[in-house]
Amino acid sequence: MKLEFVTTVDRTDLIEKGDKIIEQVWPEFMLHDAVANEYFFQLYSDFPEYQYWLLDGEEIVGTGNCIPISWTGELADLPDEGWDWALEKGFNDLKAGLEPNLLCALSITINPKYQGKGISKEMIRSMVQIGIKSKLEKLIIPVRPTLKKEFQQLPMDDYIQKRDGSQLFDPWLRVHEKMGGKIIQVCSKAMDIRGTIQDWKDWTGLDFPKTGSYEIEGALKPINIDLEKDEGIYIEPNVWIAHQL
Repeated sequence: MKLEFVTTVDRTDLIEKGDKIIEQVWPEFMLHDAVANEYFFQLYSDFPEYQYWLLDGEEIVGTGNCIPISWTGELADLPDEGWDWALEKGFNDLKAGLEPNLLCALSITINPKYQGKGISKEMIRSMVQIGIKSKLEKLIIPVRPTLKKEFQQLPMDDYIQKRDGSQLFDPWLRVHEKMGGKIIQVCSKAMDIRGTIQDWKDWTGLDFPKTGSYEIEGALKPINIDLEKDEGIYIEPNVWIAHQL
């Protein structure tokens, strides 16, 4: 299978098709992060060369989103707010005219028809090439470990220590490690998703009869439901990983 790499600069007509794949793959509640709702679709107009697709003919195999940011601190000091921070910072840096030196991944989404075929590695390689072309120093990624959803009660710091023999237990973390990525640290507040109780019922199809924490499908940790405040809160932990460009 020969894959073609294109960006929004080449094919604005793929934005809607790519968005449908994102909606198909990601849990519904993940589409309601406030920072994402404010900025995500502006990526295609303000950072078109950093939004890309891999194509098999005219079919989207994978869609990738990333953003350049300016960061003069140590990688070990990257913020706990991870994904939300990076997306907002990229736009703020652009407005302030700051010169970026890092590329931050925001999303790699594989068409379900092509999952399990090693496409994720090709998507990472494509993102690395974007960073190299833009003369950036490193690719940083707030990674969402694939199997963490099956261990929602386990703290992320403990989860990333799990191993399968000599390699990391989580397959997505393992892919990054094999490609030279280095785990920096957990970012425990990477996404902040809030909604009313009815919102969460609509997003999950579940009932929440009492205040407390609930495991929901696709989450990496339990959500907190407060009936008195009519609010459900999900603060997602991710893992900062860095690749040298």
